[in-house]
Amino acid sequence: MEYWLAALGLMLVLEGLMPFLFPGVWRETLHKLSQLQDSQMRFVGLTLMLSGLLLIYWMK
Repeated sequence: MEYWLAALGLMLVLEGLMPFLFPGVWRETLHKLSQLQDSQMRFVGLTLMLSGLLLIYWMK
């Protein structure tokens, strides 16, 4: 359970870096992402999930 909480905490820190350091770039990126079609957004999500799973697999 501790690993899950540590992973969640690390994810929140990493997710918060962009809006904290570069709020304008972050806002523009979110605007561009909101313009993507559903199929494009699903592809982005799938790519991120597979990248995360691959990273977890390599760590074991």
